[in-house]
Amino acid sequence: MPVTLTLKNIPDVVYSRLKLSAESHRRSMNSEAIVCLETVLLPAKVTPTERLARARELRMALPKGKFQENDIDELKRVGRP
Repeated sequence: MPVTLTLKNIPDVVYSRLKLSAESHRRSMNSEAIVCLETVLLPAKVTPTERLARARELRMALPKGKFQENDIDELKRVGRP
């Protein structure tokens, strides 16, 4: 069940940015505040499979021959005991 929340003493700069953001997204200030809170407090869950797929996608986008798998593994080990 939705609850009403009243915010007091919002700094002017925060209010201004929220207002600009709401306008650019064509939302009310209330809706924009809810979206901002959800984004920070309820981040999207990413499964390990999705994370690996994204990593593979990024790796495939690298220039061929520049970064070999063993080079990447070596860079990950740098600074580790």
